[in-house]
Amino acid sequence: MNLPFFFAWRYLFAKKSHNVINIISAISAVGMAIGTAALIIVLSIYNGFDSLVKSMLNDFDPDILITPAEGKTFVPEGPAYDWIYGQEIVKNMCCVITENVFVNYDGRQGMVTAKGADWVYEEESPLREHIRSGEFALHRGDVPLAVVGSGIAYRMGVNPRFLSPLELYFPARDRNFSLTNPMASIETVNVWPSGIFAINSEIDDRYIIVPIEVMKELLGYGDEVSGVELRLRDGYRQKDAEKLKAGISERLGPDYKVSDRFEQNKSLYKMMKYEKLSIFTILVFIVIIIASNIFGSLSMLIIEKRQDIGILESMGMKESTVRQVFVLEGWMISLLGLGAGLVTGIGFSLLQQHFGIIKMPGNFMVQAYPVILSVRDVIITAVSVAAVGWIIARLPVGFMLNRRYRQD
Repeated sequence: MNLPFFFAWRYLFAKKSHNVINIISAISAVGMAIGTAALIIVLSIYNGFDSLVKSMLNDFDPDILITPAEGKTFVPEGPAYDWIYGQEIVKNMCCVITENVFVNYDGRQGMVTAKGADWVYEEESPLREHIRSGEFALHRGDVPLAVVGSGIAYRMGVNPRFLSPLELYFPARDRNFSLTNPMASIETVNVWPSGIFAINSEIDDRYIIVPIEVMKELLGYGDEVSGVELRLRDGYRQKDAEKLKAGISERLGPDYKVSDRFEQNKSLYKMMKYEKLSIFTILVFIVIIIASNIFGSLSMLIIEKRQDIGILESMGMKESTVRQVFVLEGWMISLLGLGAGLVTGIGFSLLQQHFGIIKMPGNFMVQAYPVILSVRDVIITAVSVAAVGWIIARLPVGFMLNRRYRQD
Protein backbone atom coordinates (compact mmCIF):
# COMPACT_ATOMS: atom_id res chain seq x y z
CA MET A 1 0.00 0.00 0.00
CA ASN A 2 1.24 3.52 -0.76
CA LEU A 3 2.59 4.84 2.55
CA PRO A 4 1.81 8.61 2.05
CA PHE A 5 -1.73 7.74 0.93
CA PHE A 6 -2.22 5.48 3.99
CA PHE A 7 -1.23 8.21 6.45
CA ALA A 8 -3.20 10.89 4.56
CA TRP A 9 -6.32 8.72 4.62
CA ARG A 10 -5.94 8.06 8.37
CA TYR A 11 -5.36 11.74 9.15
CA LEU A 12 -8.35 12.75 7.03
CA PHE A 13 -10.88 10.63 8.92
CA ALA A 14 -9.17 10.27 12.29
CA LYS A 15 -10.54 12.27 15.22
CA LYS A 16 -8.53 15.43 15.85
CA SER A 17 -7.83 16.90 19.26
CA HIS A 18 -9.06 20.28 17.99
CA ASN A 19 -12.56 19.86 16.59
CA VAL A 20 -12.25 23.11 14.67
CA ILE A 21 -9.91 21.32 12.20
CA ASN A 22 -12.69 18.85 11.35
CA ILE A 23 -15.15 21.71 10.95
CA ILE A 24 -12.88 23.71 8.63
CA SER A 25 -12.13 20.57 6.58
CA ALA A 26 -15.84 19.81 6.25
CA ILE A 27 -16.56 23.41 5.24
CA SER A 28 -13.80 23.19 2.62
CA ALA A 29 -15.21 19.97 1.15
CA VAL A 30 -18.76 21.35 1.09
CA GLY A 31 -17.54 24.59 -0.49
CA MET A 32 -15.68 22.69 -3.20
CA ALA A 33 -18.81 20.62 -3.84
CA ILE A 34 -20.97 23.74 -4.18
CA GLY A 35 -18.40 25.39 -6.47
CA THR A 36 -18.12 22.30 -8.68
CA ALA A 37 -21.89 21.86 -8.92
CA ALA A 38 -22.30 25.56 -9.72
CA LEU A 39 -19.74 25.30 -12.52
CA ILE A 40 -21.53 22.38 -14.17
CA ILE A 41 -25.05 23.81 -13.70
CA VAL A 42 -24.22 27.33 -14.90
CA LEU A 43 -22.26 26.06 -17.92
CA SER A 44 -25.10 23.67 -18.79
CA ILE A 45 -27.66 26.49 -18.58
CA TYR A 46 -25.41 28.63 -20.76
CA ASN A 47 -25.21 25.75 -23.28
CA GLY A 48 -29.00 25.63 -23.30
CA PHE A 49 -29.43 29.35 -24.00
CA ASP A 50 -26.57 29.21 -26.51
CA SER A 51 -28.32 26.39 -28.39
CA LEU A 52 -31.63 28.29 -28.22
CA VAL A 53 -30.09 31.44 -29.71
CA LYS A 54 -28.34 29.45 -32.46
CA SER A 55 -31.53 27.58 -33.35
CA MET A 56 -33.43 30.88 -33.69
CA LEU A 57 -30.65 32.36 -35.83
CA ASN A 58 -30.65 29.19 -37.95
CA ASP A 59 -34.29 29.83 -38.79
CA PHE A 60 -33.39 33.25 -40.17
CA ASP A 61 -29.90 32.81 -41.61
CA PRO A 62 -29.26 30.20 -44.32
CA ASP A 63 -26.80 27.33 -43.95
CA ILE A 64 -24.74 28.74 -46.84
CA LEU A 65 -24.93 32.24 -48.34
CA ILE A 66 -23.51 33.26 -51.73
CA THR A 67 -22.76 36.97 -52.19
CA PRO A 68 -20.54 38.96 -54.57
CA ALA A 69 -16.96 39.54 -53.41
CA GLU A 70 -17.20 43.11 -54.74
CA GLY A 71 -20.25 45.25 -55.30
CA LYS A 72 -23.78 44.60 -54.11
CA THR A 73 -25.48 42.52 -56.80
CA PHE A 74 -24.91 39.71 -59.29
CA VAL A 75 -26.92 37.54 -61.66
CA PRO A 76 -27.20 33.93 -60.42
CA GLU A 77 -26.81 31.96 -63.62
CA GLY A 78 -24.45 29.39 -65.04
CA PRO A 79 -23.54 25.70 -64.60
CA ALA A 80 -22.38 26.25 -61.00
CA TYR A 81 -25.96 26.85 -59.85
CA ASP A 82 -27.20 23.79 -61.75
CA TRP A 83 -24.52 21.77 -59.92
CA ILE A 84 -25.58 23.20 -56.55
CA TYR A 85 -29.24 22.41 -57.11
CA GLY A 86 -28.36 18.82 -58.05
CA GLN A 87 -26.56 18.12 -54.76
CA GLU A 88 -28.46 15.70 -52.53
CA ILE A 89 -27.58 17.62 -49.35
CA VAL A 90 -29.24 20.82 -50.64
CA LYS A 91 -32.85 21.14 -49.49
CA ASN A 92 -33.68 24.40 -51.29
CA MET A 93 -32.08 27.43 -52.91
CA CYS A 94 -33.63 30.89 -53.03
CA CYS A 95 -32.66 34.36 -54.23
CA VAL A 96 -32.82 37.44 -52.03
CA ILE A 97 -32.29 41.17 -52.35
CA THR A 98 -31.34 43.01 -49.16
CA GLU A 99 -31.12 46.78 -48.86
CA ASN A 100 -31.57 49.55 -46.28
CA VAL A 101 -34.69 51.56 -47.11
CA PHE A 102 -36.78 54.34 -45.59
CA VAL A 103 -40.21 53.26 -44.40
CA ASN A 104 -43.33 55.17 -43.44
CA TYR A 105 -46.26 53.60 -41.63
CA ASP A 106 -49.26 55.67 -40.64
CA GLY A 107 -47.13 58.77 -39.98
CA ARG A 108 -44.23 56.98 -38.27
CA GLN A 109 -40.94 56.85 -40.16
CA GLY A 110 -37.61 55.07 -39.82
CA MET A 111 -34.81 53.17 -41.55
CA VAL A 112 -35.11 49.38 -41.89
CA THR A 113 -33.39 46.57 -43.75
CA ALA A 114 -35.81 45.18 -46.32
CA LYS A 115 -35.17 41.63 -47.48
CA GLY A 116 -36.86 40.67 -50.72
CA ALA A 117 -37.40 36.90 -50.98
CA ASP A 118 -38.68 34.67 -53.79
CA TRP A 119 -41.47 32.09 -53.71
CA VAL A 120 -39.16 29.31 -52.46
CA TYR A 121 -38.42 31.35 -49.34
CA GLU A 122 -42.10 32.12 -48.89
CA GLU A 123 -43.10 28.45 -49.05
CA GLU A 124 -40.26 26.78 -47.15
CA SER A 125 -38.68 29.32 -44.77
CA PRO A 126 -38.60 28.17 -41.10
CA LEU A 127 -39.24 31.80 -40.17
CA ARG A 128 -42.95 30.95 -40.15
CA GLU A 129 -42.33 29.13 -36.83
CA HIS A 130 -41.52 32.49 -35.21
CA ILE A 131 -44.67 34.43 -36.15
CA ARG A 132 -46.12 36.13 -33.06
CA SER A 133 -49.06 37.88 -34.73
CA GLY A 134 -50.78 37.41 -38.07
CA GLU A 135 -49.40 34.91 -40.56
CA PHE A 136 -46.30 34.28 -42.62
CA ALA A 137 -47.33 35.33 -46.15
CA LEU A 138 -45.76 37.56 -48.80
CA HIS A 139 -48.71 37.53 -51.22
CA ARG A 140 -52.46 37.69 -51.02
CA GLY A 141 -53.45 37.26 -54.63
CA ASP A 142 -51.66 40.08 -56.46
CA VAL A 143 -51.28 42.15 -53.29
CA PRO A 144 -47.69 42.25 -51.95
CA LEU A 145 -47.39 41.63 -48.21
CA ALA A 146 -44.64 42.09 -45.63
CA VAL A 147 -43.58 40.20 -42.52
CA VAL A 148 -42.21 42.66 -39.96
CA GLY A 149 -39.75 42.23 -37.08
CA SER A 150 -41.36 42.70 -33.68
CA GLY A 151 -38.98 45.55 -32.75
CA ILE A 152 -39.99 47.54 -35.83
CA ALA A 153 -43.65 46.70 -35.26
CA TYR A 154 -43.48 47.98 -31.69
CA ARG A 155 -41.57 51.13 -32.65
CA MET A 156 -43.88 52.06 -35.54
CA GLY A 157 -47.16 50.63 -34.28
CA VAL A 158 -47.47 48.08 -37.11
CA ASN A 159 -50.49 45.80 -36.80
CA PRO A 160 -51.42 43.11 -39.38
CA ARG A 161 -55.10 43.72 -38.60
CA PHE A 162 -54.95 47.34 -39.77
CA LEU A 163 -55.35 48.34 -43.41
CA SER A 164 -52.53 50.91 -43.46
CA PRO A 165 -49.68 50.00 -45.86
CA LEU A 166 -45.95 50.15 -45.27
CA GLU A 167 -44.55 52.74 -47.68
CA LEU A 168 -40.98 51.93 -48.74
CA TYR A 169 -38.75 54.67 -50.20
CA PHE A 170 -35.41 54.49 -51.99
CA PRO A 171 -33.51 56.94 -54.29
CA ALA A 172 -34.28 56.15 -57.93
CA ARG A 173 -31.26 54.86 -59.88
CA ASP A 174 -32.36 56.33 -63.21
CA ARG A 175 -33.27 59.84 -62.03
CA ASN A 176 -31.18 62.80 -60.91
CA PHE A 177 -31.93 64.39 -57.58
CA SER A 178 -34.13 67.49 -57.89
CA LEU A 179 -33.97 70.25 -55.29
CA THR A 180 -37.28 71.71 -56.43
CA ASN A 181 -39.13 68.40 -56.29
CA PRO A 182 -37.20 65.87 -54.14
CA MET A 183 -39.98 63.26 -54.21
CA ALA A 184 -39.65 63.03 -58.01
CA SER A 185 -36.23 61.40 -57.53
CA ILE A 186 -37.50 58.89 -54.94
CA GLU A 187 -38.94 55.50 -55.85
CA THR A 188 -41.74 54.23 -53.62
CA VAL A 189 -43.75 51.03 -53.27
CA ASN A 190 -46.46 49.91 -50.85
CA VAL A 191 -46.73 46.60 -49.04
CA TRP A 192 -49.27 45.52 -46.43
CA PRO A 193 -48.16 43.86 -43.17
CA SER A 194 -49.31 40.24 -42.86
CA GLY A 195 -47.41 39.10 -39.77
CA ILE A 196 -44.93 39.97 -37.06
CA PHE A 197 -41.97 37.69 -36.26
CA ALA A 198 -39.65 37.51 -33.25
CA ILE A 199 -36.12 36.05 -33.43
CA ASN A 200 -33.87 38.26 -31.31
CA SER A 201 -33.64 41.99 -30.65
CA GLU A 202 -30.96 42.64 -33.29
CA ILE A 203 -32.94 41.02 -36.11
CA ASP A 204 -36.36 42.13 -34.86
CA ASP A 205 -35.26 45.78 -34.79
CA ARG A 206 -33.85 45.71 -38.35
CA TYR A 207 -35.64 43.44 -40.79
CA ILE A 208 -38.85 43.28 -42.77
CA ILE A 209 -39.42 40.52 -45.34
CA VAL A 210 -41.12 41.47 -48.64
CA PRO A 211 -41.57 39.82 -52.05
CA ILE A 212 -38.44 39.97 -54.22
CA GLU A 213 -40.34 41.64 -57.08
CA VAL A 214 -41.17 44.54 -54.74
CA MET A 215 -37.49 45.08 -54.07
CA LYS A 216 -36.68 44.86 -57.77
CA GLU A 217 -39.27 47.51 -58.51
CA LEU A 218 -38.07 49.74 -55.67
CA LEU A 219 -34.37 49.44 -56.56
CA GLY A 220 -34.75 49.28 -60.33
CA TYR A 221 -33.16 45.83 -60.64
CA GLY A 222 -33.67 43.33 -63.44
CA ASP A 223 -32.28 39.83 -62.90
CA GLU A 224 -29.80 40.98 -60.27
CA VAL A 225 -29.92 39.72 -56.69
CA SER A 226 -27.79 40.49 -53.65
CA GLY A 227 -27.52 36.90 -52.42
CA VAL A 228 -28.40 33.26 -52.93
CA GLU A 229 -29.38 31.35 -49.80
CA LEU A 230 -28.97 27.58 -49.45
CA ARG A 231 -30.69 25.48 -46.82
CA LEU A 232 -29.44 21.96 -46.25
CA ARG A 233 -31.42 18.86 -45.37
CA ASP A 234 -32.04 18.03 -41.72
CA GLY A 235 -29.34 15.95 -40.06
CA TYR A 236 -26.60 16.89 -42.52
CA ARG A 237 -23.01 16.25 -41.46
CA GLN A 238 -20.73 19.22 -40.96
CA LYS A 239 -18.13 17.47 -43.11
CA ASP A 240 -20.59 17.32 -46.03
CA ALA A 241 -21.50 20.99 -45.59
CA GLU A 242 -17.83 21.99 -45.68
CA LYS A 243 -17.33 19.85 -48.79
CA LEU A 244 -20.32 21.54 -50.47
CA LYS A 245 -19.03 25.00 -49.55
CA ALA A 246 -15.60 24.17 -50.99
CA GLY A 247 -17.21 22.85 -54.19
CA ILE A 248 -19.28 26.03 -54.62
CA SER A 249 -16.25 28.26 -54.05
CA GLU A 250 -14.23 26.31 -56.58
CA ARG A 251 -16.93 26.53 -59.28
CA LEU A 252 -17.87 30.19 -58.73
CA GLY A 253 -14.31 31.46 -58.39
CA PRO A 254 -12.88 34.45 -56.53
CA ASP A 255 -15.60 36.86 -57.66
CA TYR A 256 -18.00 35.37 -55.12
CA LYS A 257 -18.00 34.94 -51.36
CA VAL A 258 -19.42 31.70 -49.93
CA SER A 259 -20.21 31.95 -46.20
CA ASP A 260 -21.36 29.33 -43.69
CA ARG A 261 -23.36 30.15 -40.56
CA PHE A 262 -20.31 31.06 -38.48
CA GLU A 263 -18.94 33.40 -41.15
CA GLN A 264 -22.32 35.15 -41.53
CA ASN A 265 -22.37 36.00 -37.79
CA LYS A 266 -18.71 35.79 -36.88
CA SER A 267 -18.80 38.54 -34.25
CA LEU A 268 -21.88 37.09 -32.53
CA TYR A 269 -20.48 33.56 -32.29
CA LYS A 270 -17.15 34.88 -31.00
CA MET A 271 -18.93 36.99 -28.40
CA MET A 272 -20.92 33.96 -27.19
CA LYS A 273 -17.72 31.93 -26.94
CA TYR A 274 -15.95 34.65 -24.94
CA GLU A 275 -18.98 35.06 -22.65
CA LYS A 276 -18.84 31.37 -21.74
CA LEU A 277 -15.10 31.60 -21.11
CA SER A 278 -15.66 34.65 -18.87
CA ILE A 279 -18.35 32.85 -16.86
CA PHE A 280 -16.08 29.82 -16.43
CA THR A 281 -13.15 32.00 -15.31
CA ILE A 282 -15.25 33.86 -12.73
CA LEU A 283 -16.58 30.62 -11.26
CA VAL A 284 -13.08 29.11 -11.09
CA PHE A 285 -11.91 32.17 -9.14
CA ILE A 286 -14.79 31.57 -6.73
CA VAL A 287 -13.65 27.96 -6.34
CA ILE A 288 -10.11 29.20 -5.61
CA ILE A 289 -11.46 31.48 -2.86
CA ILE A 290 -13.47 28.59 -1.39
CA ALA A 291 -10.43 26.29 -1.58
CA SER A 292 -8.43 28.72 0.57
CA ASN A 293 -10.15 27.11 3.58
CA ILE A 294 -7.97 24.06 2.90
CA PHE A 295 -4.92 26.23 3.60
CA GLY A 296 -6.19 26.94 7.11
CA SER A 297 -7.22 23.38 7.97
CA LEU A 298 -3.91 21.91 6.71
CA SER A 299 -1.86 24.50 8.55
CA MET A 300 -3.63 23.68 11.81
CA LEU A 301 -3.27 19.94 11.18
CA ILE A 302 0.49 20.23 10.60
CA ILE A 303 0.82 22.15 13.87
CA GLU A 304 -1.18 19.44 15.68
CA LYS A 305 0.84 16.58 14.15
CA ARG A 306 4.29 18.00 14.88
CA GLN A 307 4.99 15.18 17.33
CA ASP A 308 3.87 12.55 14.81
CA ILE A 309 6.09 14.13 12.16
CA GLY A 310 9.09 13.91 14.49
CA ILE A 311 8.37 10.24 15.27
CA LEU A 312 7.99 9.36 11.59
CA GLU A 313 11.25 11.10 10.71
CA SER A 314 13.10 9.34 13.53
CA MET A 315 11.84 6.07 12.06
CA GLY A 316 13.42 6.98 8.72
CA MET A 317 10.61 8.68 6.79
CA LYS A 318 12.04 11.19 4.33
CA GLU A 319 11.08 14.86 4.33
CA SER A 320 9.59 14.50 0.83
CA THR A 321 7.35 11.67 2.02
CA VAL A 322 6.12 13.75 4.94
CA ARG A 323 5.21 16.50 2.49
CA GLN A 324 3.34 14.04 0.30
CA VAL A 325 1.24 12.90 3.28
CA PHE A 326 -0.16 16.36 3.96
CA VAL A 327 -0.45 17.37 0.30
CA LEU A 328 -2.48 14.22 -0.34
CA GLU A 329 -4.74 14.93 2.62
CA GLY A 330 -5.44 18.46 1.41
CA TRP A 331 -6.08 17.16 -2.08
CA MET A 332 -8.42 14.47 -0.74
CA ILE A 333 -10.54 17.17 0.89
CA SER A 334 -10.95 18.91 -2.47
CA LEU A 335 -11.52 15.60 -4.28
CA LEU A 336 -14.31 14.66 -1.87
CA GLY A 337 -15.94 17.99 -2.62
CA LEU A 338 -15.29 17.50 -6.33
CA GLY A 339 -16.97 14.09 -6.34
CA ALA A 340 -20.03 15.33 -4.45
CA GLY A 341 -20.24 18.40 -6.68
CA LEU A 342 -20.03 16.34 -9.87
CA VAL A 343 -22.85 14.05 -8.72
CA THR A 344 -25.02 17.01 -7.68
CA GLY A 345 -24.31 19.13 -10.75
CA ILE A 346 -24.72 16.32 -13.27
CA GLY A 347 -27.85 15.00 -11.55
CA PHE A 348 -29.55 18.40 -11.44
CA SER A 349 -28.60 19.23 -15.03
CA LEU A 350 -29.96 15.93 -16.35
CA LEU A 351 -33.22 16.36 -14.42
CA GLN A 352 -33.68 19.89 -15.76
CA GLN A 353 -32.66 18.88 -19.28
CA HIS A 354 -35.18 16.03 -19.52
CA PHE A 355 -38.01 17.13 -17.21
CA GLY A 356 -37.77 20.95 -17.05
CA ILE A 357 -38.30 21.18 -13.29
CA ILE A 358 -37.56 24.92 -12.98
CA LYS A 359 -39.86 26.98 -15.21
CA MET A 360 -39.04 30.21 -16.99
CA PRO A 361 -40.79 33.28 -15.56
CA GLY A 362 -43.05 35.35 -17.80
CA ASN A 363 -44.25 34.60 -21.31
CA PHE A 364 -41.10 33.21 -22.95
CA MET A 365 -40.75 30.99 -25.99
CA VAL A 366 -39.60 28.05 -23.82
CA GLN A 367 -41.42 27.00 -20.66
CA ALA A 368 -38.41 25.79 -18.62
CA TYR A 369 -34.82 26.94 -18.34
CA PRO A 370 -32.97 25.29 -21.25
CA VAL A 371 -30.12 23.03 -20.09
CA ILE A 372 -27.67 20.98 -22.16
CA LEU A 373 -25.11 18.92 -20.24
CA SER A 374 -21.79 18.66 -22.08
CA VAL A 375 -19.28 15.89 -21.36
CA ARG A 376 -16.53 18.31 -22.37
CA ASP A 377 -17.67 20.81 -19.72
CA VAL A 378 -17.75 18.08 -17.06
CA ILE A 379 -14.20 16.98 -17.90
CA ILE A 380 -12.85 20.55 -17.95
CA THR A 381 -14.59 21.32 -14.64
CA ALA A 382 -13.23 18.17 -12.98
CA VAL A 383 -9.67 18.81 -14.17
CA SER A 384 -9.80 22.51 -13.18
CA VAL A 385 -11.17 21.92 -9.68
CA ALA A 386 -8.74 19.04 -9.07
CA ALA A 387 -5.84 21.25 -10.19
CA VAL A 388 -6.97 24.08 -7.90
CA GLY A 389 -7.20 21.65 -4.98
CA TRP A 390 -3.71 20.27 -5.67
CA ILE A 391 -2.12 23.72 -5.88
CA ILE A 392 -3.88 25.01 -2.74
CA ALA A 393 -2.86 21.85 -0.82
CA ARG A 394 0.81 22.38 -1.66
CA LEU A 395 0.95 25.95 -0.37
CA PRO A 396 0.50 25.40 3.39
CA VAL A 397 2.60 22.22 3.33
CA GLY A 398 5.54 24.01 1.77
CA PHE A 399 5.18 27.03 4.08
CA MET A 400 4.61 25.23 7.40
CA LEU A 401 7.12 22.39 6.94
CA ASN A 402 9.86 24.69 5.63
CA ARG A 403 9.33 26.86 8.68
CA ARG A 404 9.51 23.83 10.96
CA TYR A 405 12.69 22.47 9.39
CA ARG A 406 14.34 25.88 9.62
CA GLN A 407 13.47 26.03 13.32
CA ASP A 408 14.88 22.53 13.82
